[in-house]
Amino acid sequence: MRKSLKERAKRIKLLILDVDGVLTDGSIILDSHGNEIKAFHVRDGHGVKMAQKAGIIVAILSGRNSKVVEQRAEELGITEVYQGIYKKSSVYESLLRKYNLTDENVAFMGDDIVDIELLKRAGLPAVPKDADNGVKKLAVFVSSKKGGRGAVREIIELILRSSGCWESVSGESLG
Repeated sequence: MRKSLKERAKRIKLLILDVDGVLTDGSIILDSHGNEIKAFHVRDGHGVKMAQKAGIIVAILSGRNSKVVEQRAEELGITEVYQGIYKKSSVYESLLRKYNLTDENVAFMGDDIVDIELLKRAGLPAVPKDADNGVKKLAVFVSSKKGGRGAVREIIELILRSSGCWESVSGESLG
């Protein structure tokens, strides 16, 4: 029998996020000077800060390189940032060793076929609502939100509520 979603979520110590289609809506906008523009949802960013406050390590793992992603990661205090990585399993393995974790301690949110390997390994495989349909089948958690529109915040809230940290990091009272 598969572990319940809550049981999986309360074991999470590391959250790995894809960028395009997860932290963003997947659009790549270039201005007339070749500058890349991405839109990030503020609640996703706030969720990252709450996860960090609860002691969860947040990592970014993207197949593309983007200065905009570097800037957003810096703003959020994310130090584990890996870009231009097509074979994501090598970074995944490195993070497990670095933090002495196992697959069951990892939540991974991806949205496309390049994410399949990690979705199969992570203890809590998650996808946004608008992920590739084939990839959705591998997820234990499918967000009710689209990529770049609150999906990251939703998985973080699940993790924090399941581990009993939500109230302390969100400021939400129990009464």
